[in-house]
Amino acid sequence: MSKRPAAPSPAPLDEIDRALLAALAEDGRASVSELARQIGLSAPSTSERLRRLEAQGVIGGYTVRIDPRALGYTLQAIVRVKPLPGQLHLVEEVIRRIPEFIECDKVTGDDCFIARLYLHSIEQLDEILNKVTERAETSTAIVKSTPVARRLPPLG
Repeated sequence: MSKRPAAPSPAPLDEIDRALLAALAEDGRASVSELARQIGLSAPSTSERLRRLEAQGVIGGYTVRIDPRALGYTLQAIVRVKPLPGQLHLVEEVIRRIPEFIECDKVTGDDCFIARLYLHSIEQLDEILNKVTERAETSTAIVKSTPVARRLPPLG
């Protein structure tokens, strides 16, 4: 089981750093020269800022955004999971092994986990949840829309 490392001290960000991060969040494939043009610096200065932000841990990696609908996933669900007594670690392991669970947070409150999964069809929901409900109670909500997509936290 992996533990999250202690939170690093916040890195001081100036206006140019914030503009650079916003530009990368908009297009993670932008070239250094394109990023430099957008933020008003030279390409070498922009590269140096990127290296510094990576070294400080502000930029933890670069990724791709995939449209799940293009892969046939027509539904999203949010599942609240409350493990039965003594089943916490086993439930966590079950969730890790089910690839349709694309995200899961361990939380405080009545439920121990809040998870998000993608589905090809509503029929698939029971099939997936049956693997969890042997060891936990679940409560599921189907996502109708996403008015606020995943985004950067405030940078200022």
